Amino acid sequence: MTKHHIYTMSFAKVYPMYIAKAEKKGRTKAEVDEIIYWLTGYSREELEKQLENQTDFETFFAQAPQLNPSRTMIKGVVCGVRVEDIEEPTMQEIRYLDKLIDELAKGKAMEKILRKR
Repeated sequence: MTKHHIYTMSFAKVYPMYIAKAEKKGRTKAEVDEIIYWLTGYSREELEKQLENQTDFETFFAQAPQLNPSRTMIKGVVCGVRVEDIEEPTMQEIRYLDKLIDELAKGKAMEKILRKR
């Protein structure tokens, strides 16, 4: 079975799109970064290095320092698919991030996006 093309796509190519989507709705790059740090455990320096290296999505998530255990609380639909029902782990991580960015763009409070109780 061939890998989905997003796995080999550079995270650095999609990252500006996440920022643009957020900024279009009055949110900030800092909030996008905070979501990425929360989800993956990357620090600012580590994220910058991944962007500089043009790391693909599969490697980006495989090398994530600490995937947040609370990410399993992320529920909902992205691209017509329920994120909690995605069986392929890497695709699920990608869709978790997509869902969080969608929530940011829809104006949801950061506390709720980051699943703080």
